[in-house]
Amino acid sequence: MSLITGKYLPRRTFLRGAGAAVALPYLDAMLPAGLGSKAEASPTDVTRLVCIEEVHGLPGCNEWGASQHLFAPAAEGRDFKMSDDNALKSLEPYQEYLTIVSNTDVRMAEAFTGPEIGGDHFRSSAVFLTQSHPKQTQGSDIWCGTSLDQYYAQRFGQATPMPSMQLCIENLDQAGGCTYNYSCAYTDSISWASPNEPLPMIRDPRVAFEMLFGAGSTPEERAERRATRRSILDWILSDAAEVRNELGNIDRLRMDRYLDHVREVERRIQMVEGYNNSGETRELPDAPPGVPDSFTEHMQLLFDLQVLALETDMTRVISFKTGRDAQNRSFPESGTNSPFHPASHHGNREERIMDFNTICQYRVGQLPYLLEQLKNTEEGGVSLLDKTAIIWGSPMADANIHNHRRAPLMFLGRANGHLTGNLHVKAPDGTPMANAMLALVQSLGLELESFGDSNGTLSVAEPITDTD
Repeated sequence: MSLITGKYLPRRTFLRGAGAAVALPYLDAMLPAGLGSKAEASPTDVTRLVCIEEVHGLPGCNEWGASQHLFAPAAEGRDFKMSDDNALKSLEPYQEYLTIVSNTDVRMAEAFTGPEIGGDHFRSSAVFLTQSHPKQTQGSDIWCGTSLDQYYAQRFGQATPMPSMQLCIENLDQAGGCTYNYSCAYTDSISWASPNEPLPMIRDPRVAFEMLFGAGSTPEERAERRATRRSILDWILSDAAEVRNELGNIDRLRMDRYLDHVREVERRIQMVEGYNNSGETRELPDAPPGVPDSFTEHMQLLFDLQVLALETDMTRVISFKTGRDAQNRSFPESGTNSPFHPASHHGNREERIMDFNTICQYRVGQLPYLLEQLKNTEEGGVSLLDKTAIIWGSPMADANIHNHRRAPLMFLGRANGHLTGNLHVKAPDGTPMANAMLALVQSLGLELESFGDSNGTLSVAEPITDTD
């Protein structure tokens, strides 16, 4: 193995084969000689950042839903309690990693002029991570803002093979399906490298898998590997065996578990492709073969790929768009067949609000899978959940009236100690959501004086003293 020095295994070690390059996770063998502890050899002290957008807000952000605490708990501060109907209830087992931020506004998603009225669904996604107001146009002169994930990637992602990774669940190629004179660019991406440069988002798990593990050789070799339908691990056996001989027993077990995880994700993608190419009727007939019809299965595959990307330090910054505004997809697994967008326009009828809440509980209920995978993945003796900051939120609050005031926001993970968790922060009335986002990334070391429409910062990590 040419990358082994005889003293230690370099952090950025790849197992290579024809059309394949599999990065390794952090191993004890990557501890350079002379360092005193495993922690000193950790690949980075930089906190990983994952940004997840939800569309259509939450039912707890309208007047009646707020009175029922369907999003914001009744109590502020630490040790809050969530009602059984709270959309975040599934996160209760991870409350020590959960920071709820309520009562923040996303005013940049509101209509500024008469022609913009009614177009909220076609500009909101572009606002979520930019907190900037999109220019109304269907031409090439699109303009919004640089997104928070890209500010972070520009500062902390340049040392990784992929400065950032952008993923999505729904079809974003609408080909003229965007109205109110807004370019589909605003609807299709939450990541903006600059105010006029939205980044494409990957929907197909196969494409994401190839990005992580299919690079390092020629397109012809990659095509040959895929055509044989052999596992990517079959192509790196020689390299893997050579590296394995250099490792101690603990590292061997860790490497084996990691490669088993890679193979399991690959196997699941192959099963999805096999079914979708079998001629069986699909629920999503226009989706690529690698995209599962099941929302849960799709979410879990993309979550697994995110964990692998972070674990191998292939990237430290990920944005994930879990829906598309105004979509009519239904989620029978949630317990209701109501289409997503119509359900969000509940007309303030209590039974319909709760029907929408059923869908939202289901969608938020996908997050524990990611948290569990991060918690079970260690780097230098510390879980990735402790080393990661997850921003989850929506640029819309009450979708029934396209309202953007008191929009839902929460942070997950410990962010290398910069988030304390088990905390509900209620912002003062009129606080921009940008204030909370800015406070978080500043605490992570990003030198950013302002962001979007921020007018200050909102502390999201200060523990509240127990006065009992």
